[in-house]
Amino acid sequence: MVAISWLMATISTSDVMVALVQASTTLPTFLLSIIAGALADNYSRRNLMFAGWCVIALSSTMLTVLAGLGIFNPWMVLAFSCLAGVGAAFTDPAWHASVGDILRKRDVPAAVTLISVGYNAVRSIGPALGGVVVASFGPLTAFAVATLTYLMLLWTIGRCKWHVRPSPLPSEPLTTAIHDGARFTALSSEIKAAIARGALFGLTSISILALLPLVARDQLGGGPVVYGILMAGFGTGALFAGICNNILRRRLSQERLTTLSCIACAACCLSLAFTPSVAVAAIALALGGAGWVVTWTGLDVSVQLASPRWVVGRTLSIYYALSSGGIAAGSWLWGTVAESYSLSSALELSGGALLLVAGTGFLLPIRQWKDSDQAPLGFETPQVALDLKPRSGPIVAKIEYSIPEANVEAFLEQMLERRRVQSGVGARYWNLQRDLQQPSRWTETFRTPTWMDYLRLNHRLTAADKELDQRLLALHLGELPPRTTLAIERPTVAGRKRDQSMRFFFRR
Repeated sequence: MVAISWLMATISTSDVMVALVQASTTLPTFLLSIIAGALADNYSRRNLMFAGWCVIALSSTMLTVLAGLGIFNPWMVLAFSCLAGVGAAFTDPAWHASVGDILRKRDVPAAVTLISVGYNAVRSIGPALGGVVVASFGPLTAFAVATLTYLMLLWTIGRCKWHVRPSPLPSEPLTTAIHDGARFTALSSEIKAAIARGALFGLTSISILALLPLVARDQLGGGPVVYGILMAGFGTGALFAGICNNILRRRLSQERLTTLSCIACAACCLSLAFTPSVAVAAIALALGGAGWVVTWTGLDVSVQLASPRWVVGRTLSIYYALSSGGIAAGSWLWGTVAESYSLSSALELSGGALLLVAGTGFLLPIRQWKDSDQAPLGFETPQVALDLKPRSGPIVAKIEYSIPEANVEAFLEQMLERRRVQSGVGARYWNLQRDLQQPSRWTETFRTPTWMDYLRLNHRLTAADKELDQRLLALHLGELPPRTTLAIERPTVAGRKRDQSMRFFFRR
């Protein structure tokens, strides 16, 4: 990234083209991440990671060869950055979702923080080293070294294996998987808040990295070594914040940490806009790097802990897609402002926007992390008298409760949560009915498109969801549990003819 960013700054006089280097690597994530998340939840996450890194290695190899031949221009650099972004779009959801496959859920926050620490430990050293390599040997050598590291990553993934609990059901069709992931995300207030905050933070804070080559070249009058020093300052701040993240989480809520991180990044932008000193800029970037890693780590963990294992790849991919969309849009926006007005104006405006993002916690608060059991419990397929195929349907499920008048209010409160849970795992047209002749009889009804969808719905229920069943059972009257009835819809021929005649009537 140091070589690509500095190469663009030397072969192009356009501030927008320099800023678009960041956009080119994140735009593919915005466009492809949702598809990658659906694949990560239905196929081997390890194989998907391997394929993604193959694309990244291919991009780096081709860029190295063309740079060695002296064949490159600004658009070609952006194209290969975009190709690497395509590989990252398929790698990241599978990589981060695999954390929950390897570890228990209570260890996920520490693991995600450790990943950030490792990443930023390298980023505190890599950019400075990259600046020295680019200044001493040129971008070609940096590209060649990067290609070797990608090949080592492929070798590492090939050697490392971990056990993943197999699903007893076949893989979902891609369109169905995407639809189910989007529906679950839309029903989760925790995930929606994290996604909105991530998109806004990415839009406003990316000015720090997108405009940093211009700060080094134009404002500080330096070369690739100065750019590497500034990036090292950013990475060092991120490293120390990652090391202290567990201590910070014990003392402050995640909402408070996110707000303070936005303020830290705003202070970084404003400092970069006015300082002529490399040392002061590096210190400001350390503050920005700390805010950067605390925010992204907290949002990532919030999405993971709010997602059951069956959908975590898709929720993470939607989060990455919209966050990357914000980063790509912000890269273009702040580059355009810098080119149309001035570099300092772009940094000042982004700093002010970050202060506004810090205040969004009042509208979109991030809830404190909960250690709840999101692992699926399994489900025994019910015995039916008909020979059902996986695509047989629609299936109608009815659950009858006997609720005394004294428990009605508490029952309705629990059924609100029941509706969210059932709809999140695949129930359609969920409704609750009360018998007019026997008011104590309540019937919960929902549909699934097929028999396989009904089985998937029950396999997705977690231990936390089953606790709701126990609360409902405590409100139920009688020795027998609530009665469940399954049916399959079968429209009559007369009904079909009537529907056809009605459609004809309305067309007339």
